[in-house]
Amino acid sequence: MTEITKLSKKDIIDLLPHREPMLLIDELTNIKKLHSATAIMNVKKDGFYVQGHFPGQPVMPGVLIVEAFGQAAAALTAHGIDKETYENKLVFLMSVEKARFRNPVIPDCKLELNIEAIRSHGRVWKYKGEAFVGEKKMADAQWSATIVDRK
Repeated sequence: MTEITKLSKKDIIDLLPHREPMLLIDELTNIKKLHSATAIMNVKKDGFYVQGHFPGQPVMPGVLIVEAFGQAAAALTAHGIDKETYENKLVFLMSVEKARFRNPVIPDCKLELNIEAIRSHGRVWKYKGEAFVGEKKMADAQWSATIVDRK
């Protein structure tokens, strides 16, 4: 059987509880099971945050870049573990470390988020990621997340 190396938005919707407008990632590519992937986020002029951040000079909020990192990591993890293990579970962000925002992300671009699972211990996972527009690094961070039972 061939390993899936790409997930569409529909596939991501099947894995994550996030829905519009909070589902930020559009695609997950270059998947190496439970290790790494690249998430694609099409940052649009009509994104829900554009009207107020900042009028006339829109910038994607850094906190949403971190959220997109988290969603990409959750999709990578959910895709990699046994479906029965993941059913009725949620992935919650626990901590964010070393987040750096190097350049503003301006709407109408393709943000590529390269993420990597650094380690896991039981239900707790640690990740790192870098965000790029083209060759330009926009942000990077490390974060931890946990898998919990849905209530």
